[in-house]
Amino acid sequence: MGRRFILGLLCCLASAAFAAPAPSAHKAYLSLIIDDLGQNLPRDRQVLALPGPVTAAIMPDTPHAAEFAREAHRAGKVVMLHMPMDPATGPFAWHPDLPIEELGKRLDAAFAAVPYTSGINNHMGSRMTAQPQAMAWLMANLQQRHKFFVDSRTSAQTVAAAEAQKIGLASVSRDVFLDDERTEAAIAHQLQTAIDLARRQGSAVMIGHPYPQTLAVLGRELPRLKAQGIEWIDIKSMISLRSNRAMAGHGKDGVYR
Repeated sequence: MGRRFILGLLCCLASAAFAAPAPSAHKAYLSLIIDDLGQNLPRDRQVLALPGPVTAAIMPDTPHAAEFAREAHRAGKVVMLHMPMDPATGPFAWHPDLPIEELGKRLDAAFAAVPYTSGINNHMGSRMTAQPQAMAWLMANLQQRHKFFVDSRTSAQTVAAAEAQKIGLASVSRDVFLDDERTEAAIAHQLQTAIDLARRQGSAVMIGHPYPQTLAVLGRELPRLKAQGIEWIDIKSMISLRSNRAMAGHGKDGVYR
């Protein structure tokens, strides 16, 4: 009886061992872009003080665009042109009724206003990013300039990332907006949403703004990512990691919808 009991116990233990999941080697990666920079130097410098590879997206029609781009570059941050697109207004903004020649002039002027850029993302742009011809032209132009593109995905109708993917332009799409609601509780919840998404699909791209509440949450929570098994990487590394493939929320089988 004793021998049969011991053998039975050993069999149960062996079955339990085989049934237990193996430790996961899966890693989770986050990238962070802060939009709307260039308007307020003391505020924007708080973004540069965040403890990690934050990407600075600078608007061309701001009073400190060039100066802050230089500071961000010196601080080792990736600098992006935060390109205004309809319904945004102003001298640089793209609108669907503008001819390609005018779009090109505005893009040239915007790049001249923000030095050290590695790529661009759209500021607003819900109407503009739904224009296939203009987006196809933009991606070809960025490829000639050796710049990447980040689709902020301000509209479900965007075709921007799809056009980038068609020609193999280095690009990536936003997964989570951090601060549509400007309370620390809501921002912390969105950050956790991004962390959970990164754990499920391997990576997540976050976009936030230099609001006091956002900076407070990020300053407090970002140093804790490592202990949670989350790797914070810059946007160039994220583009390489994703290899231009769409995530499940953006398309199917890696192809953008």
